[in-house]
Amino acid sequence: MPMTVDLLVGSTKGLFIRRDKGNRSGWEVEGPLCDGMPINHASADPTTGQIWAAGGGGWYPAGVWRYDGDHWAFSADGFDQGVQSVWSVIRDGQRLLAGTKPAALYESKDNGVTWQLLPALNQIPGAQHWMPGAAGLTLHTILCDGSGGLWVGISAAGVFFSPDGGASWQARNRRGNRPGPAGALPRDFGDGVEVRAEDEIFSCVHNMTFGAAPGLIYMQNHQGVYRSRDGGQIWEEITAGLPSTFGFPIGAHPRNADVIWTFPLNGDSEGRYPEGAAAAVWRSQDGGEAWAAMRSGLPQKACFFTVLRQAMSVDRATPAGVYFGTNSGSVFASTDEGATWDEAARHLPTILCVEVMQ
Repeated sequence: MPMTVDLLVGSTKGLFIRRDKGNRSGWEVEGPLCDGMPINHASADPTTGQIWAAGGGGWYPAGVWRYDGDHWAFSADGFDQGVQSVWSVIRDGQRLLAGTKPAALYESKDNGVTWQLLPALNQIPGAQHWMPGAAGLTLHTILCDGSGGLWVGISAAGVFFSPDGGASWQARNRRGNRPGPAGALPRDFGDGVEVRAEDEIFSCVHNMTFGAAPGLIYMQNHQGVYRSRDGGQIWEEITAGLPSTFGFPIGAHPRNADVIWTFPLNGDSEGRYPEGAAAAVWRSQDGGEAWAAMRSGLPQKACFFTVLRQAMSVDRATPAGVYFGTNSGSVFASTDEGATWDEAARHLPTILCVEVMQ
C-alpha cells in the first residue's frame, strides 16, 4: 500500500525531520530545529501535524518543544528544578505524558504549555532505592493502551505498570523461565511478596514496545530480550539465537504479533558495536523463538556504530517499514520488513531517537 512516511530524528544537535518524497522512495532533510537542543525523543499527531520534542541537558534547560503547524515554542513550566532532561514524550488521549531524568512522570493537559508531576510513581515502596544506569536514572519509555493502562521503563529500576492512568503503580519485573542475574538480591516489589533473585529480570530496561496482540509487550534490557503475553506480569526471555544479550532498541510489527526486530551489540564492555563489526538487524517471525540476521544493504566491514534505545521505529505501511539511526549520524531504512536496507541519511549528529510520523 503506497504511503507517505516522514521521520522525526532526534539528535545531540536538535531535531531533524526526514520528509518523504513519496511512497517511501526517498527523503529530504529539514533541520536542525529546536535551537540545536539535544532531543532525546519526539512524537507527533499525524491528524493535526503537531509535534512534540523532549530534550535538554548540559547547557540546555530540560523541557519540551511543541510545533502547532506554524511555529515552534519551548516550555519548561512545571518541571521540577532538579530535572536534568526530558527523555520521552507521548500523547495519551487528551493529555501528554513525559518521562524525565531523574526518573519521574509528568503530564500536560494543555498540549505541552504547562506540566505537572504525577507523584504516585515515585512514592511506591522501594523507589528510594532505585539505582541509576550508565545514562542516569531515566524514565525513557512510556506505553499507553488507551484505556488508562500505562507501562514505563526506567533505567535501571525496571518496568512499572499503572492500571489507572498514573494514580497507582505496580512493579512488573518477574521472570517466567530462566534464572535471574547471579548475585542479585531478593527485592520487595511493594506488594508484600519478596521476590527471589532467580525470579527477577535484570532491572536495567533499555526499551519496550507493544506487540500486535492484547497484553503483548516486547522488551530489550541490559541482559537480554524478553516477551510478556500478559502486560508484563511475567516475562519470558527470548534471547536464544541472537549473537549477544546486549542491545538497546526493539521494534514490533503493527499487525503481525510474531514479527519483531532488534539490533544486538557485542556487549556492554566490548565496545557496544555490532558483533564482528558487521551490521545486522535481527528479525524474528515467531515471537522470538528463532532469529535471523538481516544484512542486505548494511555495512559489513569496519562497522563500529551504536544504535541507541529510542533510535528504531516501525511504520504501518504494507509491507511494514523499519528505520534506525546510529551514533555516527546515519539513518537506515527498510521498506520490506527488514529484508533489504538503504541509507536514508548520513552525516547527521549523534542520533538519539527515530520516530515515524504516522
